[in-house]
Amino acid sequence: MSTCKVAIVQAGSIVMSKEKSINKAIKLIQESGDQGANIIVFPEAFIPAYPRGMNFGAVVGSRSDSGRDDFLRYANNAITVPGPETDQLGAAVKKVGAYTIIGVIERDQHTSGGTLYCTVVFFSPDGKLLGKHRKLKPTGSERLIWGEGDGSTLPVFDTPYGKIGSLICWENYMPLARAALYEKGIQIYIAPTADSRDTWFASMQHIAIEGRCFVLSCNQYSTKDMYEKDLLEREEMKNLPDEITGGGSCIVNPLGEFLVEPVFGKEEILYANLDLDDITRGHFDFDVVGHYARKDVFQLTVNEEKQ
Repeated sequence: MSTCKVAIVQAGSIVMSKEKSINKAIKLIQESGDQGANIIVFPEAFIPAYPRGMNFGAVVGSRSDSGRDDFLRYANNAITVPGPETDQLGAAVKKVGAYTIIGVIERDQHTSGGTLYCTVVFFSPDGKLLGKHRKLKPTGSERLIWGEGDGSTLPVFDTPYGKIGSLICWENYMPLARAALYEKGIQIYIAPTADSRDTWFASMQHIAIEGRCFVLSCNQYSTKDMYEKDLLEREEMKNLPDEITGGGSCIVNPLGEFLVEPVFGKEEILYANLDLDDITRGHFDFDVVGHYARKDVFQLTVNEEKQ
């Protein structure tokens, strides 16, 4: 295919409720599919939430019983991959026939079951789970609630619309992680995030022009009323503004130009038609792992063994 239509779903999850967040995701998948999207992208941690503003009762050197209860609630609303929730999402994807990428909180199902991961899951148009990417390095206080992924979940998938892969939020500031995806020939670079600061958009433009790829950046737009009512009663929540996460989703072409400028202040699905020949046009003067690489000088080693 030389063109495709993408949909970037800037929306807020229903915090701490996987059931309500999944139901919302299914409606948004259908809406995107009705508009003819070939690729649909959701934000980081859409199911069950990026828990902005919550401290899980933790300070350096101590925890609290209420914080442990918060972690229990968060874990109970995480999903297994694969599992019944991915089956439910896959059924919705199959109805619209689009590649769909969605951020989830994944609960470990292979060892103790006690670790959560910030994960992106990939669905093919037939609704099958293609695979996943686990965030390699949670940022700051995210490390209180999420474990670290490993190199075994750094996939880039061949599709009729080019090679698709993803890094999550501040992983995109890790040059060697980006280089690992470039080496795999990524052409449609998915960047789900929770960051809406000005510095983020400069990075999205840089990645697009560095990798000569399309960059699809997707953030939530969330407000206090998307939190469950009992959470809003907490002191830490009372001090937060009504607009919790401001959005800022955007789409960038392989020359670093915005196809869709960052959108703020509302839930919205962003659409764009990608001319995939722009990737080759960009490679004319720069190919980061091809004619512009110096592999006689630099080598990248990636450990993709499951840990």
